[in-house]
Amino acid sequence: MNVDSVRGYCLSFAQARENLQWGETLCFKVDGKIFATLSLDSVPQSMCFKCTPEKFVELCEQEGIRPAPYLGRYKWLLLERLDVLRDDELEELIRQSYEMVTAKSKGKAKIKIEQVKVRAANHKGHKGSQRKKGSKGRVDR
Repeated sequence: MNVDSVRGYCLSFAQARENLQWGETLCFKVDGKIFATLSLDSVPQSMCFKCTPEKFVELCEQEGIRPAPYLGRYKWLLLERLDVLRDDELEELIRQSYEMVTAKSKGKAKIKIEQVKVRAANHKGHKGSQRKKGSKGRVDR
């Protein structure tokens, strides 16, 4: 995978957002929690993501993969370059990271996804956009 394909894949998940943090590091988040990072200032580009304890041990034995600095104790891996794993393997690991992070967010992201689905279904049945005022004066769509 390359930077564009990783970015596109990460942003394909429901409620996934990106932002540039810590210099030139793209952080992919869901519900404000990071599920993957992509370092744009390193050559070759490196990537970090969360994985299961079993996969963490298995992958750390491979050349080019090591515990992520500061986050290894939480089972985050650092791929020193994007071609360390096959594309399908990397996609599966990113998907698992996304799922682990959303599961830990106590269902907030799942609730938001359901709200988006309900709003989309409601919107299809009405002409024009519908807005309602939520608590604290914010506007929900």
